[in-house]
Amino acid sequence: MKKRSAIQRRKLSILISGLLTMILIAGCASAGNSGKGNTGTGESELDPTNKSEQESLIKVRYNAFTGVSGLAVHFGAEKGFFKEEGLDVQFITTDNPVPGLTSGDIDIADFSTTRAIVAAGKGAPFKIVSSLFRTKGPFYLIAKTDIASVEDLKRKKVGGAVFGSGLDAYAQIILKEHGLSKEEVTYVANGVHEAAYASLTAGQVDATIIHEPFVSLAEKEGKGKLLAKGWDYLPNFHTGVLVASDSFIAKNPEAIEKLLRAYLKSQEYAKANLDEYKQYFSQHVKIDAEVLDAMFEREDVLWENNLNVDQAALQETQEIQVQLGFQDKVYGLDEILDLRFIPKQ
Repeated sequence: MKKRSAIQRRKLSILISGLLTMILIAGCASAGNSGKGNTGTGESELDPTNKSEQESLIKVRYNAFTGVSGLAVHFGAEKGFFKEEGLDVQFITTDNPVPGLTSGDIDIADFSTTRAIVAAGKGAPFKIVSSLFRTKGPFYLIAKTDIASVEDLKRKKVGGAVFGSGLDAYAQIILKEHGLSKEEVTYVANGVHEAAYASLTAGQVDATIIHEPFVSLAEKEGKGKLLAKGWDYLPNFHTGVLVASDSFIAKNPEAIEKLLRAYLKSQEYAKANLDEYKQYFSQHVKIDAEVLDAMFEREDVLWENNLNVDQAALQETQEIQVQLGFQDKVYGLDEILDLRFIPKQ
């Protein structure tokens, strides 16, 4: 028994010694890696230099468009363009940024020009600070394949997207230019994007105003055909702006120019490196490569990357809005614009 007990004590001693050695080795390894992080990126939240850098960045809460219209901005953020400008951007998603801009929960937002004009004109606390990367409406009237022309839509069902929107304006003007009023068709609100496309393919409407990629998708699937491109009918109707809240303009005017510069850099890089951007795009929007190529080719002419705001176009846009009953009056541009922050090109 005593011999067995001695053997057991010796085994236990060896086991404890081994455990102590492992602990010491682990401790040395931890000390040797201290400050190098454990993410595999060479950076650490505990790194004092990195922490100082984060604290020096200006925080901006940015409501960027989702989908096709806003994806290049997220691409640019991943490329580091906003950080290069000294910005820590928090992307916020909401269909209606007005409450957030009013409460201070949103600093800067992508906005349809028509909605921005009406809201700012009625006293919402924000200003238009620049145009988006495109200002002409990327809207198309597509129809069933057996419809040969816009004139053939008389007494047929036409989708006008959301009543009072820019899409609605384009749809009505296209019909008017072909001798039709919305009263001469069955004019319905059928939504946007997937909803609008589904209403066409399901036979709920005979034609609809719509965005890409659904034009190219309809052509590839043989479920629809292009009847009219919106900008051929309304070449000066302004459709996209960036707005900033009055409080953010007062507190961080330098951040607005920085964000606009990063925004423009994102768009320019995406257009100049289209194959790389298409790869990024296809990772976020599940779309056939052939459809994607057709979409970018069709809309290349709209991708202007010019942030300047054409004030004559804003005036014309408002006049059309008034004619259609979408706004009560034409607002003074001084009430709704602050263009000091557009980067010099």
